[in-house]
Amino acid sequence: MPEQGSQFSGIIMMVVLFGLMYFMMIRPQKKKDKQIKEMRNSLTLGDEVITIGGIHGKIVKVNDEVVTLEMSHAKQRIEFSKWAIGSVDKKGKEKAAEVKDVEEETSADEDKDN
Repeated sequence: MPEQGSQFSGIIMMVVLFGLMYFMMIRPQKKKDKQIKEMRNSLTLGDEVITIGGIHGKIVKVNDEVVTLEMSHAKQRIEFSKWAIGSVDKKGKEKAAEVKDVEEETSADEDKDN
């Protein structure tokens, strides 16, 4: 009889270990993969992105599988697969809002000077 108890405790320990491994490793990775997929599907024109290779650029064209980036200095355009986009640096709308804020501040400063 004591042998059955040790067998059950061994099985229970394996189940607990697998459960811990699932909640500590597998589940967070699936959650991260889902967030990255959502980010890549929500790419829009004007977004500033960084590829997984470290190239910075602004999106000028988006298709189902291909994204065309424009580099800031040379105005070169390069096509990348969507999976190659590593992160979004600035969303196009946020950047437009920042530019608008800066323009309003400079026009307000000019009005004060006059």
